[in-house]
Amino acid sequence: MKEATIQTLHPDPDKTNKKISLEKYELIKKEILAILSDGQPTHTELMEMLYQNVKDTFNGGVQWYGETVKLDLEARGVIDRIKTKPEKYRLVP
Repeated sequence: MKEATIQTLHPDPDKTNKKISLEKYELIKKEILAILSDGQPTHTELMEMLYQNVKDTFNGGVQWYGETVKLDLEARGVIDRIKTKPEKYRLVP
């Protein structure tokens, strides 16, 4: 049986994001939302925390999937970037 996929979105409407495994999407999304529920990390901090949380159980490139899902969550208005130096991420209030 064919694996379920999701067409992810990109915050830039002129760009098309990737179609990825729905199961991997949901796992990475859950982890990103859990990380952001505890603070406002920079991009580097977010990706490092994500990697540490799933590296032992995730099959695939954690950073690649993390970036793809992060962009999708931004495009859907679930998370946003805080325009600081360096930029930080947070859940949309």
